[in-house]
Amino acid sequence: MGARRIRREQRREDMAESRHRNGIQKNKERVRREARLLDAVRKGKLPYTPPVMSWLSVRLNKPGRLITQEDVATLLR
Repeated sequence: MGARRIRREQRREDMAESRHRNGIQKNKERVRREARLLDAVRKGKLPYTPPVMSWLSVRLNKPGRLITQEDVATLLR
């Protein structure tokens, strides 16, 4: 019918394909990041670097300022 509709449909298909292709790479990167941060947690002790604290905060569902060494120990078990 119209050029706008055609462009919109093409864009929607392109975006869906892009999400699929990039999603596979992102999943692999998430696994690598998880391993890297776990290794950093095992080697160090509080206080960790900001990226590690942020990751711990998400994993423990706690603000970074409330994370204790005992919390980290329970996570590593």
